[in-house]
Amino acid sequence: MKITKRAAAALTASVLALSACGSAPEGGGSSAACPGGRVRFGIEPYEDPAKLKPAYQIMATALQARLGCPVELQVVEDYSAEVLAMRNGRLEIAQFGPLGFVFASQRAGAVPLASFADGGGRLTTYTAGIWVPADSPVRTVADLRGRSLALGATGSTSGDALPRYALRQAGVPDRDVRIQYAGGHPEALLALTKGKVDAAEINSQQLATAKAAGQFDPARHRRIWTSAPIPNDPITVSDKLDPAFRDRVAKALLGLGAADVAKVGAFLDVDPPGPMVAVTRDTYKPLFDLASTMGLTEKDV
Repeated sequence: MKITKRAAAALTASVLALSACGSAPEGGGSSAACPGGRVRFGIEPYEDPAKLKPAYQIMATALQARLGCPVELQVVEDYSAEVLAMRNGRLEIAQFGPLGFVFASQRAGAVPLASFADGGGRLTTYTAGIWVPADSPVRTVADLRGRSLALGATGSTSGDALPRYALRQAGVPDRDVRIQYAGGHPEALLALTKGKVDAAEINSQQLATAKAAGQFDPARHRRIWTSAPIPNDPITVSDKLDPAFRDRVAKALLGLGAADVAKVGAFLDVDPPGPMVAVTRDTYKPLFDLASTMGLTEKDV
């Protein structure tokens, strides 16, 4: 889920700086009660930043209206940069991938508040997957031994840790597979469709996006492995903030309507979208367990 430094820098340079709205925030107080007079909201570049920006702008505008604080949206370079930014007090709010949240919780004091729900109010999930061409002799994960596999980016839940965990479960050491980090989910999919690798990780979110854009034909490919469901990305807040303000952020997030998050939800395969739902650290316990089992540390993000 990394993206090129040039693209990320370009978007960061065009940070969305929203002016404070004139009405009082629903959570009480005023924009003066905001940390430093503003709230910085970090997003990982799990998709092309130029596509993410307009979707998150809608969400940030709605969040600002409910919170009563100027909201600055920042698309960071990668997972580790986002964790570091929150740890160093440069982000008040951040959306992390599930595995990224594990390290953000441990190293930056990230507290999960809300995630994306469907129209029935249920927390949404997604799955990791490994795909091959339809005519490939590869039938199982074990058959990847000696072959090339495109992964998204180091530190990605579905684009790195879970596919490598699948290799481990199949008794295939990483060194026996020619693993290539493509730089993101779209790039891994493209490596497969262009015939540059024998297999690639494609999660269910990227699959839905690529199919809708006419960039992937499932009939010409075959999935050889699927993970267990993964809870969708949490929106977190720094534990350095005043508890009363953290409560205001939680109330603001949970008060967003389906239309406020629909564009973001489209990238996360949330269909139909609903208002956000509350999540806790326990929601992501399977990811903490995965990190422990795989022996992953902050250096792996």
